[in-house]
Amino acid sequence: MRLRVEFTTEPFDLEEAPAHAVVAREVVEAAELDEVDVGPFGNTAAGDADAVLTAVDALLRRSLEAGATRISLQVNVVEESAGGEGER
Repeated sequence: MRLRVEFTTEPFDLEEAPAHAVVAREVVEAAELDEVDVGPFGNTAAGDADAVLTAVDALLRRSLEAGATRISLQVNVVEESAGGEGER
């Protein structure tokens, strides 16, 4: 099974990336994921279910330890098809 996770960490700081946002980015970039897209207002990552779930666990734990007061995330099962990917 393939999963895609979308997440944000708060509180936001438009002047400088807060420590919890930096940690979240480091977690997903170091994980064994196929796709990672990190942006100022939302982040996505995708890959094998085990890799995504392991990354989500680390992301939650480490971001909270680094000062996040809220983490919003959504996990979707993604179907693989011959013509590309599509979400269920």
